[in-house]
Amino acid sequence: MSAKSPTPILQFGTSRFLQAHFDLFVDEALTNGKAIGPITVVQSSGASTRSGRLAALAAEDGYRVKIRGLDAGATIDREQRVCSITRTLSTATDWPKIVSIFVNEVEYLVSNTADAGYAPQAVDKQNNFDQRMSFPAKLRLLLKERFLAHGRPLTIMPMELIPDNGAVLRACVLALAEKDDSDFQDWLQNRILWVNSLVDRIVSEPIDPAGAICEPYALWAVENQPGLVLPCEHSAIELVDSLGEIEALKLFILNLGHTWLAERWQQQDSNPTVSVKAFLEDDETLSALQNMYETEVMPGFAAAGMEERAQAYLATTLDRFRNPFLDHKLADIAQNHRQKIERRIRGFVDWAQSHGDTTQKPALTAMINKVPAP
Repeated sequence: MSAKSPTPILQFGTSRFLQAHFDLFVDEALTNGKAIGPITVVQSSGASTRSGRLAALAAEDGYRVKIRGLDAGATIDREQRVCSITRTLSTATDWPKIVSIFVNEVEYLVSNTADAGYAPQAVDKQNNFDQRMSFPAKLRLLLKERFLAHGRPLTIMPMELIPDNGAVLRACVLALAEKDDSDFQDWLQNRILWVNSLVDRIVSEPIDPAGAICEPYALWAVENQPGLVLPCEHSAIELVDSLGEIEALKLFILNLGHTWLAERWQQQDSNPTVSVKAFLEDDETLSALQNMYETEVMPGFAAAGMEERAQAYLATTLDRFRNPFLDHKLADIAQNHRQKIERRIRGFVDWAQSHGDTTQKPALTAMINKVPAP
């Protein structure tokens, strides 16, 4: 589908997460005159089964997003239409047009292609486009065309759930460009802004052919750097000097709590149908969770000088856990449980101690002791 006006944002990825996160943010910002412009969405996988989704994403009346859950204890259940996407293309059929848009219109590139999009392919170092290429390889070709045309700078903002995702994507592209002209390599390193960010929102279900159901909570934490201007303004976007604190909050409150609940669930009947919300309807479990947070987790954040922020994040997390519309199975959370104990539980204890926390943590220590040290 073609746009009637230029699209300064090019998005690689069609996931329901992006539909209920970045695309929705841009839509709301456009309504308030706070976004650079609309979006062209590119499907990188080339899957023909998603052609219906592509068409629906750029429908004139937009697509639906249902926001359902708790916000500060109040129940939220509303629907809105997202109209920020005005053009959709596929790398499998529209590569020349994608190149033209990237060279002539785009000021920002965002992506969420998941792990599969980054998987190296045998054809990645070719200089001619091949649909089998990984996302970083396709991006290298696009950047080379832009460099040869005019060399205008560009801001690249990956949203994949990879630590230091901007730096990782930059390294991938530079590795693929190692035999390219040195001027091009210098341009990649010094004229392109590769931005690290962290995204968070539970998007529980799709709406066919396009759209999604999501929770009220949303976050896009963007690590600031010289020259960075955001593509839109939104209350869920947080510009920070470092992602370290936000990553700690997410890993050591939200994720740690999930792993603690999975451990307790495994010790009980391990009913595979039980959700987080249903599990927390047991008063004893809820009380034990809250006690663990207050007596074992919060002292660590206090030692790190983050207590006030952690308490606010904890209140939001408990609302998210008790979302009456979200069917988040503990059986799913319990996958890779041993590894999660290492990263989330042992990782938190080590992090807290590094900040000077000397308080006892019996519940967390008991979990750690069940797993041999690496």
